Amino acid sequence: MFDLEDTGFDPEKVQGNILRGYRLNRVRHLMLEVTDRHAARGFLAASADGTKVDVPRITRSADWVKSLRVRFNIGVTHPGLRALGLPADQLASFPIEFSEGMARRAVKLGDVGTSAPGHWAPPFDTPDRIHIVASVYADETEAFDTVEAQLARAFTVLGVRDGRNLDEGKVFFGYRDSLSQPRFKHVFDPDELGVDEPLDPLGTILLGYPTHFEGVGFAVPEPRVAFRDSAFNAFRVLQQDTEAFETYLTEAATYLETHPKVARLLPEGAERNIGDGLGRHAALREVVAAQMCGRWRNGTPYALSPDSDAPGDLSLTNYDYTRASRCPAGSHMRRANPRGGPIVQRVANFSRRLVRRGMSYGPESGDGEHGLLGNFIGANYGAQFEAIMCDWINFGLQDPEITGTNDPLLGANQPETSVFDLTLADGDDRIRLQGLPRFVITRGGAYTLLPSLPAIRHLAQLTG
Repeated sequence: MFDLEDTGFDPEKVQGNILRGYRLNRVRHLMLEVTDRHAARGFLAASADGTKVDVPRITRSADWVKSLRVRFNIGVTHPGLRALGLPADQLASFPIEFSEGMARRAVKLGDVGTSAPGHWAPPFDTPDRIHIVASVYADETEAFDTVEAQLARAFTVLGVRDGRNLDEGKVFFGYRDSLSQPRFKHVFDPDELGVDEPLDPLGTILLGYPTHFEGVGFAVPEPRVAFRDSAFNAFRVLQQDTEAFETYLTEAATYLETHPKVARLLPEGAERNIGDGLGRHAALREVVAAQMCGRWRNGTPYALSPDSDAPGDLSLTNYDYTRASRCPAGSHMRRANPRGGPIVQRVANFSRRLVRRGMSYGPESGDGEHGLLGNFIGANYGAQFEAIMCDWINFGLQDPEITGTNDPLLGANQPETSVFDLTLADGDDRIRLQGLPRFVITRGGAYTLLPSLPAIRHLAQLTG
């Protein structure tokens, strides 16, 4: 399953939700507080050992060869490490982004206005009390209550968030999601057979391994022997305002119908190539949605098929961007992963890769908040997650064409100032859309360490 040559890599040391995604349909995330550190340490010791029937076993990467009905993993916050008794000198060896935590880094992430921590839902409104985010994955929900009861014997359960996969792998905005993930050297994933993308070094995601940068690695906290094979995670509760999104698409299509350049965006009769032969207004809505995302809603890359959402035999992952690409530089997909395309920070091509794991939450229809429970995993917050969110998503620093604008889907947009440029079929001209509201609102989150199995045992053996 793994090529261990020259890496010293042992999949038994790595939690199982990092290098490969689970193919299970439901998740329960539990936000936990350590109120009895001895009980908490005992739970961690038993969970790492995996032999007690009343404590869920930590799922490892090595467990991918097994068929498991339930998979269990944990992330620990900086306050959580302190609550477990990690010594001050070891706490100080962690990066500043992690020690400050997500709420204190909010402005850097674009979590302002309605997304600011002051508006976050409980228990995220008291971030210093969130010590562990435990995640239980299964196809059926019966296992969730059992594991929650086991956790409640060792921790105080502050809150619970349940998620599930929607039909056809879509999110509430209607896009097919999670089509493109990093592939890693020394890791065999049968779900990625035939995927033709660059292989990322293990140091992209795990602490203690080579990175894209020759001679440069991300710092491993002390003691290094324990925290090697760990990763950092940004756990996010992201509300998706589908009503605002669909309303904006309708308004944009109405505006475009009479625009003097509309025939260069969607030639007369070309609507028959979109969906099952949509009317012109409906087709314009889908063109706007596709350019905003960088994919048609069925997952077909706009860079490969700008005139039709019919995937044919096109690859959904093997493509790149050029200066002449019809996929807008400001689209969500191109901002978050510019691949090998032209950007100002050429050294950043393929170097800010993140693993994205997520499931939807909330009702599919009617009233009620809904959105995405997302995990954004990497080896360094500053060089990866925060750099993407700040530099690329919310400032557009990778390309002078979009500098000063926000991501149309995920960005901290305000109708008074937001813009998005649609590309046309015949050159460098654009149609500018304005007045985009904020479609994704942060409802909470936490920066966590996904500790290696040696790290979990180290925490379990602390004294005092």
